Amino acid sequence: MSTASLVDSSLFQILNQPKITSPLGFRSAGIHSGVKRKRPDLGAIVCEVPANSAAVYTTNAFQAAPLKVTQESIGVEGKLQALVVNSGNANACTGNRGLQDAYQMRQKMAESINIPPHFVGVASTGVIGQFLPMEKILNGMDQLHSCLDVEDEIFAKAILTTDTRIKQVGVQVEVDGKLVTITGVAKGSGMIKPNMATMLGFITTDAVIESDLLQSLLWKTTDETFNMITVDGDCSTNDMVVVMASGLVDHSSLHPKHPDWPHFQAAFQYVCRELSKEIARDGEGANCLIEAHVKGATTQEMARNVAKAIVGSSLVKSAVFGADANWGRIICAAGYGDSQLNPDKVDVFLGPIQVVENGLPVLFDEDKAVQLLKKAKVEIKLHLHQGEHKATAWGCDLTYDYVKINASYRT
Repeated sequence: MSTASLVDSSLFQILNQPKITSPLGFRSAGIHSGVKRKRPDLGAIVCEVPANSAAVYTTNAFQAAPLKVTQESIGVEGKLQALVVNSGNANACTGNRGLQDAYQMRQKMAESINIPPHFVGVASTGVIGQFLPMEKILNGMDQLHSCLDVEDEIFAKAILTTDTRIKQVGVQVEVDGKLVTITGVAKGSGMIKPNMATMLGFITTDAVIESDLLQSLLWKTTDETFNMITVDGDCSTNDMVVVMASGLVDHSSLHPKHPDWPHFQAAFQYVCRELSKEIARDGEGANCLIEAHVKGATTQEMARNVAKAIVGSSLVKSAVFGADANWGRIICAAGYGDSQLNPDKVDVFLGPIQVVENGLPVLFDEDKAVQLLKKAKVEIKLHLHQGEHKATAWGCDLTYDYVKINASYRT
């Protein structure tokens, strides 16, 4: 495990240089096809065997054409062998023509690697309401096949839009004494709201696990990770997370009663959680990551609602940007996060500094609080003293640059 640094030998190890192709059986590619002016804008992940697969999709009623095609593909056998992704154009709100374009991308990818079309997933991200420049994309797909490589890292760049950096996470975990790898890449910077925000996530593993169990694991993990982030409260038309498991490590099939299931589950959750945090940290124009911890809730739903309300509050986000220890904005957000919250029991902390006790202000060192709010990661902690449930949500500060970026998004 020379490429990994030890975190907890009883659970998993984190890869220092993860790639979406780190698990056995995967290759990827990324090129510039001309959808965007200069940067890579077309990518593919290909597995040497049909991989058991699972996915979650946006809750937006205007679901983009590629998502419908991918849902159809996975629905046939629960397997994918390839994913083709373009950035710069969302192929959303494009009607029947957009749907046919997504099918054409699927067909082209299937023909290029000689597999059935239903083994191909499609994803797009970018500007809504414009037709795909199919001539550029199809010409680019001719190049993709020849660029496929296990060492390729351009795929992670090809899926980006307003992101400032690539987002990659990888771990290794032992199953039946064999080394299993899980890696993920994601894009997401704006239009980020809980319940699948404007993001794409792709996770690969060489573990042996059935599609239905992989789907259950992804649903559960998404509720605790991807659905606990927000940047600006806007929910996109194109979001999805797809997992592909090649099954090329020789171990017995994973299931909840397998002795190594807790370790695999923890490793999988780590990948999704770290990708989620990277998306929140890279919010458009953001300076810092906001992490809200809520404990003492009567239900899990209460804990999640309160945590998400805090990181989603424009006033909280603005206060963090201005390094203003205005705890009133925090309790205001918590109060509308869940109406069952008892305001007379709430404690609030900015990092280690308590600013509210039993719903009332306490004296604190304002200068120290300001310094905490200027860090790259700002922690807000609430203890509700009403139960045993807890949750964490992630967001970012709201800066002048967010408005600047989105005011000129199409130009």
